[in-house]
Amino acid sequence: MSMTDPISDMLTRIRNGIMSRKARVEMPYSRLKGRIADILKEEGFVADAQQVTQGKHPQLMVELKWTQDHRPAIAGLKRISKPGQRRYVGKQSIPVVRGGQGIAILTTSKGVMSDRKARRESVGGEVLCEVW
Repeated sequence: MSMTDPISDMLTRIRNGIMSRKARVEMPYSRLKGRIADILKEEGFVADAQQVTQGKHPQLMVELKWTQDHRPAIAGLKRISKPGQRRYVGKQSIPVVRGGQGIAILTTSKGVMSDRKARRESVGGEVLCEVW
């Protein structure tokens, strides 16, 4: 079965894992999803993200992060650019998520990066999602 929006599927799996208090979630691996998971790890939203091979197809295992009082590190996830309506921004209009408490993940000509890094590199691109 083909999937029309694998990034949305990834975000939904993470959201469902948080709602059901899972320690980790698995999904089919792709380089883009792997890079998004790495950014979430760098920014402190997930504990770990790694590619594991089970059988023929590689999987992406994302270990969710929880605080001391058993609250998730991710309060919300939102897909911004969708297959039916892409959202591109210039370097001067990169969104600030929740007053700087969250991040936007962009795909740029220099690769997939967070909004902070895109501002530092002075590049715009497609806003994939927001995480807070």
